[in-house]
Amino acid sequence: MPEGHTIHRLAAEHAVWLAGGPVRACSPQGRFTAGAALLDGATLIRTDAHGKHLFHEYRSPSGEPRWLHVHLGLYGKFTAGRTPVPAPVGQVRLRLTTDQHWLDLRGPAACELITEADKDAFHARLGADPLRDDADPDAAGRRILRSNTPIGQLLLDQSVVAGVGVAYRAEVLFRLGIDPHHPGRDLTPQQWQAIWADLQQLMRYGVQHGRIDTVRPEHTPEAMGRPPRVDRHGGEVYVYRRAGAPCLICGTPIAAGTMGARNLYWCPRCQS
Repeated sequence: MPEGHTIHRLAAEHAVWLAGGPVRACSPQGRFTAGAALLDGATLIRTDAHGKHLFHEYRSPSGEPRWLHVHLGLYGKFTAGRTPVPAPVGQVRLRLTTDQHWLDLRGPAACELITEADKDAFHARLGADPLRDDADPDAAGRRILRSNTPIGQLLLDQSVVAGVGVAYRAEVLFRLGIDPHHPGRDLTPQQWQAIWADLQQLMRYGVQHGRIDTVRPEHTPEAMGRPPRVDRHGGEVYVYRRAGAPCLICGTPIAAGTMGARNLYWCPRCQS
């Protein structure tokens, strides 16, 4: 599932690609025909992202506001390009086009039109997003520091911290030497502040570069004389998807397991 940096990056890209005039909308697959008809001819006003949720605000020719909400889930993805618009390939839930660009959405967990009140309700139930200026890390910290739930599980609870997935969870805890199995209440306020600051740094980098890179300069392939990581997700990381490989710092094999039905990676020595 895409993590929050991907959704914020998409929001920024869509604001550029769909700007400048009315948007044509259709549903080649047919599952969003009614919604596409309401968007057809509307103008994109702005985009927004909170955690793993993407929002587009449109104005219809009559001035009526419309919000498009998309959650990609496990299988959803956007593809885009410049005109001319190609014939649809596969199950395209929604196609948006302008004079210069086209944008296709396939396989989302959610693709729906919502009201402003609906959007406000999404924000109210989502936790602090490290990529949002209006985030309240203190509220997230209060929940974490009084919880008996493992910190590794709390970081994936979207009502506590929005946008973090298994990769950022694994990497931030490794970088700070925190065992993912420790209850939230065992952390100090200073540790939570360090987690939040590191998430902000790592995820902002992800928005800029479109990939998850978490290793410090002294642990890059060039600095260590090791081969670059080969993985379809890309990026240089410490523990994510490196089960059994030696820790880049201490050499201990990286451990893997599950927590809350999600994959978990950590170094048994560096995070003891």
